[in-house]
Amino acid sequence: MHDASRFRQEGTLPIRRPHAFAAVRLAATMLVLVPAPALASNGDWATASDVAAIGLSAVAVGLPAVRGDGSGALQAGASIGAAGLVATGLKEAFPELRPDGSDRRSFPSGHTAVSFAAAATLYEREGPRVGIPAFAVAGFVGVARVEADKHHWYDSLAGAAIGTASGLLITRKPHVMEAAWVPWGDPHGGGVSMAMAF
Repeated sequence: MHDASRFRQEGTLPIRRPHAFAAVRLAATMLVLVPAPALASNGDWATASDVAAIGLSAVAVGLPAVRGDGSGALQAGASIGAAGLVATGLKEAFPELRPDGSDRRSFPSGHTAVSFAAAATLYEREGPRVGIPAFAVAGFVGVARVEADKHHWYDSLAGAAIGTASGLLITRKPHVMEAAWVPWGDPHGGGVSMAMAF
């Protein structure tokens, strides 16, 4: 039996995106780079959160772009941008002092909002195999921002909600189109018919 037919009968689809595991690799890399909590300084946590947020955003936009999925890249960029704008607007509307006292831009966590927007976009476009590790990296960003003494726990929680909502509202699942060519013939002639499902 042909592989595609077998997968359809079993109710599963084969993975045909070899670089869909980029987010999984990123998650594994972040776990390796995470400093041990007992040894990490605030600066270490801040740097780790910067690297994870930038990396996750780059994967969310870059993965569809590399595959020629302009719509997916655009949706990822829009989701990340919208989350960043909402977080920035709330920082201006509610000027809360950061735990380290550096400024009054604590609420909500912009890093966390952008990371969760990227993760939600990856979840929508790529499915749970990429989306769940991406959410794990986004969760790490939220924890790292608190550990870096840049945010309160509720700042990260609000950022996670903003980012997830942005990613899920702006990103659409890709349309899957299947086509089948069916040859036919009878005593009066023949030809090929095409059937499409999308």
